[in-house]
Amino acid sequence: GGPGLAARTPLGQGRCPPVRFASDARSQWSWCMCGNNMSAPLPATVPAVRKATAAVIFLHGLGDTGHGWAEAFAGIRSSHIKYICPHAPIMPVTLNMNMAMPSWFDITGLLPESQEDEPGIKQAAENVKALIEQEVKNGIPSNRIILGGFSQGGALSLYTALTTQQKLAGVTALSCWLPLRASFPQGPISGVNRDISILQCHGDCDPLVPLMFASLTAEKLKTLVNPANVTFKTYEGMMHSSCQQEMMDIKQFIDKLLPPVD
Repeated sequence: GGPGLAARTPLGQGRCPPVRFASDARSQWSWCMCGNNMSAPLPATVPAVRKATAAVIFLHGLGDTGHGWAEAFAGIRSSHIKYICPHAPIMPVTLNMNMAMPSWFDITGLLPESQEDEPGIKQAAENVKALIEQEVKNGIPSNRIILGGFSQGGALSLYTALTTQQKLAGVTALSCWLPLRASFPQGPISGVNRDISILQCHGDCDPLVPLMFASLTAEKLKTLVNPANVTFKTYEGMMHSSCQQEMMDIKQFIDKLLPPVD
């Protein structure tokens, strides 16, 4: 699934290093500051080998880029599926003393009671919906699209899937949480994705997004969508990263929901 996927986030190095929600420590700073922040570079894409009849849109974690994940998906690709890994815009992040880095929205803290960037999350979700719409225009129906992400990107993928009016095939939510939990109803959502399939994966040794957050998220998701379609998998010994077994589970989930149509 691409080299360095299991790389540990380098939290112990140096004095007060910034928190990075990246799957791969080596690819974190490989982005270039091309142009201004408004025009994010084109997504890293793994094109379909034949005609694309389905797509996976996957959102990276804080301080990362889409490149490492595109590489990972190239390792588990199916020939009729296109994999799209966009790059987050560069913005100052409160959690990291306002240091500028790739981020889908601002993060102030990592506790359930931390204040959330509601306008930023909502704007980011609109941008993801526009990306989905672009693929629909390219001829891939939205119900043949899986949305996913890692950490901050996973949080955004869950929020987008639960609030969009675009019917999606599923969500792969890795090492993440559900943002703006209080904005969701007590019962099931009324939107088109109330029967959506969700694969939520988490390392049981995650030092950044504790497993407890993930468990609470899984329980909440089961009240918002059909609980039979929510799968929560944990990986023994895994920190805030990915692993080969997780990538295999993701492949199985994607291939089951997005079979070839011809």
